[in-house]
Amino acid sequence: MDTMPGGGARPTRLIARDFRNHTELDLPIGSRFVALVGENGAGKTNLLEALSLFSPGRGLRRADLSGMARNGGPGGFAVSLTLGEREDGHRLGTGCEPPSFDGRASRLCRIDGAGVGSPVAFAEFLRVVWLTPDLDGLFRGPAGDRRRFLDRLVLAVDATHGGRVSAMERALRSRNRLLEERPDDGRWLDAVEREVAELGVAVALARRETVERLDRLIGEGRDDAQPFPWAAVRLEGELDDLVAVWSALEAEDRFRSALRQGRHRDRAAGRTLIGAQSTDLVVRHGPKDVPAATASTGEQKALLIGLVLAHARLVQAMSGLAPLILLDEVAAHLDPRRRAGLYDALDALSGQVWMTGADPALFAELGERADIVKVADGRVVPADAG
Repeated sequence: MDTMPGGGARPTRLIARDFRNHTELDLPIGSRFVALVGENGAGKTNLLEALSLFSPGRGLRRADLSGMARNGGPGGFAVSLTLGEREDGHRLGTGCEPPSFDGRASRLCRIDGAGVGSPVAFAEFLRVVWLTPDLDGLFRGPAGDRRRFLDRLVLAVDATHGGRVSAMERALRSRNRLLEERPDDGRWLDAVEREVAELGVAVALARRETVERLDRLIGEGRDDAQPFPWAAVRLEGELDDLVAVWSALEAEDRFRSALRQGRHRDRAAGRTLIGAQSTDLVVRHGPKDVPAATASTGEQKALLIGLVLAHARLVQAMSGLAPLILLDEVAAHLDPRRRAGLYDALDALSGQVWMTGADPALFAELGERADIVKVADGRVVPADAG
């Protein structure tokens, strides 16, 4: 089997049908590095999104299924990814049929032709991490953006985390609705707050484990001379403080008590004010020891790249699988020193790397290590084919 040095089978073929602007695509993959080049709107990022669907969640754009189907197509789409060679490899597939009479589209997932319940099952064979331009304002943006980024970090090492977060959000909606419509129904509020506490603590503990492991891994390998500065990361929030001090059961009891005491306040606010839904990921620029948000735009970009590279190392250490790394337009705004440093850092990792860029010259330093693929109008051809 064609395997990656860090563990797991390397992707060797990507097929897509009626996905975004790609009608029929069949792309063999021969190298660890794949550089997708072409004009804006050609469909480069669409291919990264297709690959991101082989991880739990809604992909790197967080789009609805209906939005991924090709305009003018039948309304559904299919994407498949071959891992390793045909004889002893695996084939992962996902997509959706055209919407039913009620307009709903259902996600389909298959492994070697057999249906599986959700993309969580893909985690046995593949882990995916990514960085997109949408994350460039992460450190200065709202806490909710950092929380989604945090949960994506956790999902890459714990594929069941998304289910816990979704269940917690449903329980919070139930509590908020009860506070609005039946604020004196103590029995039902007690029941739903018990569920909120159990799920909230489980989510907080999963986040804490990942962040602590990531911070430790960064600390063990930090070097102020590296082109991508190291980051210090921690969690901030009342529930995060509880799980840092108390056992899970004690933290649940204390959280449940806080929810009971805060009913009037939360009803007035229209939402639950404490809990895992209020956590923030706090990041500092390590070498300068300043909040990441106060660093320059270029420093923030470099810090974010360093953080994603460290996370890729953590994913491999915790899962035993070298991750598939998706980098959208990451090299375009790097100076030559940092671009060379990025490729050296990626070369030191074991996972396959897909990158996009408008100019093939951005990837010249990769030489024969990379497959350079030209994307134009939803089609792909080798870059030297014109």
